[in-house]
Amino acid sequence: MDKLGQGLAPEQAIAEGPVRASGAPTPEAGLAEPLTSPVTFQLSVPATSANLGPGYDTMGLALGLYDEITVQAAPRAEAEASIEISLEGEGAATLPRDASHLVVTLVEKILAAKGYSLPDLQVRAQNNIPHSRGLGSSASAVASAVMTADALLPQGLTEDEKLQIGSRIEGHPDNYVPALRGGVAISWQQQPDPEDPETPGAFKTARLTPHAQLRTVVAVPNFEQSTQVARDLLPAQVPHSDAARNSARAALLVHALTTAPELLWEATEDSLHQEQRRPAFPGSMALVDSLRAAGFAAVISGAGPSVLVLAEGDAQAERAAEHIVARGGPDARGHAFTPWILPIAGTGATVELRSQ
Repeated sequence: MDKLGQGLAPEQAIAEGPVRASGAPTPEAGLAEPLTSPVTFQLSVPATSANLGPGYDTMGLALGLYDEITVQAAPRAEAEASIEISLEGEGAATLPRDASHLVVTLVEKILAAKGYSLPDLQVRAQNNIPHSRGLGSSASAVASAVMTADALLPQGLTEDEKLQIGSRIEGHPDNYVPALRGGVAISWQQQPDPEDPETPGAFKTARLTPHAQLRTVVAVPNFEQSTQVARDLLPAQVPHSDAARNSARAALLVHALTTAPELLWEATEDSLHQEQRRPAFPGSMALVDSLRAAGFAAVISGAGPSVLVLAEGDAQAERAAEHIVARGGPDARGHAFTPWILPIAGTGATVELRSQ
């Protein structure tokens, strides 16, 4: 059985999507150079928070915290593409600085699927999104790659191609869609065509308009958590009563996010994943328990260990932040949480052309 939420390998994700445009070069004819002259552009990609309690693998929102990437690209000077990467911030000490970097790898595969080779690249990244904290850093990287490929391709990518490629790589679109398009979104995957059951169904998304009073507070921990470890704790089956309760809360959450934020506390009750994964992040769950006991709509952000509070207005957001300062550690292991009050980012990944 596939692991829950496990995405496709990049080449499989791209191969199964409708990525080749009419008239594009074919791999059989050799890969073409995508550029005729140097180009420089700036990418900005937001952090995200997924699940929002009962919206498991379906709901997410973009946060006003961004990775900033500058790409300088030019036609290849040699047979092999020249890749230079400089990193600051999160992951600067551990991430690769050559063609094995995730963003470069994905860009190369997307270009190849379109019939083009990877050009020479100089990439400067300021990584501000915390890694392995449940704030969508991997979805941000995938969105960065998709938008970079879009900027390099002569014909670009369609909006649907951007949606399908990244969602297939991630395996579930709850983080990826807000990173790509911003705002608050519900996303899902269609069932395969009965006449072609081997081909995965397409991903779809619907944007929500958040209530004007909706605020977000993120309790960011000073420790990391493996997404896969958290997912491995999930049971293969859940009781029908839990599924029914979660369906009711997920439906209520849409209403609370858009129309009635006073219902957020009840709407964020989860029955599918948070309690089941408590062993993976006991400190995070203790903070969720404390916040909810004080009346705040607190949930685990994504696969944790960050904690998200959905607040009604600035005053409640400030009180939630104060509660996190008072109750967020450090504990006996030195684990502690720092509150960040962040706006919901109305736009997702953006590209600004600097010169060409």
